[in-house]
Amino acid sequence: MIKVGIVGGAGYTAGELIRLVLNHAKVELDFVYSTSNAGNYIYNVHQDLLGSVELKFTDTINSMVDVLFLCLGHGNSKKFLEQHQFSTTTKIIDLSNDFRLEKDAVFERKEFIYGLPELQKNEIKKANYIANPGCFATAIQLGLLPLANVNLLNSSVHINATTGSTGAGVSPSETTHFSWRDNNFSVYKAFTHQHLGEINESLVTLQKGFSNELFFIPNRGDFSRGIFASIYLEFDKSIDEAFQLFEDFYKDAPFTHISKIPVHLKQVVNTNNCFIHLEKHNNTLLITSVLDNLLKGASGQAIENMNLIFGFNQKEGLQLKASSF
Repeated sequence: MIKVGIVGGAGYTAGELIRLVLNHAKVELDFVYSTSNAGNYIYNVHQDLLGSVELKFTDTINSMVDVLFLCLGHGNSKKFLEQHQFSTTTKIIDLSNDFRLEKDAVFERKEFIYGLPELQKNEIKKANYIANPGCFATAIQLGLLPLANVNLLNSSVHINATTGSTGAGVSPSETTHFSWRDNNFSVYKAFTHQHLGEINESLVTLQKGFSNELFFIPNRGDFSRGIFASIYLEFDKSIDEAFQLFEDFYKDAPFTHISKIPVHLKQVVNTNNCFIHLEKHNNTLLITSVLDNLLKGASGQAIENMNLIFGFNQKEGLQLKASSF
């Protein structure tokens, strides 16, 4: 059994990660680190885990675990690794944005590989350190990579994507509490969202010289989970050719599926799937991409990466059913 350690254990992504680890046939949960909750039972914070786990949060680490997941706020993973040493055999999967960009990928002689399985499966299999992609970045990249792969990103790309409140993390803020979010809708970080950097770098790996602008409008939705991304751009081929490009690109991707009918969030929330739908309007291709921000956009994808590193079936522990009704 592979021993797992989780750091930053009180947040939403950690809660999902603990649930996935507990139901994974090949791994064992060794510790969950949280200084603010040390000594408290995990199920007192992640209350859906009552009856599933008797472990308590700890403020000490086991430096010999086989794989370490970092579920810390952005900027804190580097600080944690500076302060704590782990075995040279410990694989590290970071869910923050600390190591996603090429300029940040090498840290203390550790080289972090960008962990989008649909793009870098072979590199992930050989990696010791993984930078798990962002949730918006995952939904948007999966909508664009098949076109970049055949050099068909030939215009500006317009993206309008909405995320649930869990995307802002567990700590309450002015724009996450119920009375503000309920029956409300708002834009934030228009054209400047931090995920644009990793999206651009991934597209360039497939379409060399890609430099067209990505016009990205992120929105806050009045639901708790999920990302709904609408992407449109110029496209001079037929809709049938578009579907064929996407189906060919994802033919070996167990969690990314192309739908001939419009998609919606209830199909993917509580799963590790990304569903994509295509429409053609005159010379414009509309791509709709939907996923669960806490699973395919975070913890589920982290488990995918672990499965690939250790040679497990990519779907191990991730065969989840949507709550669609």
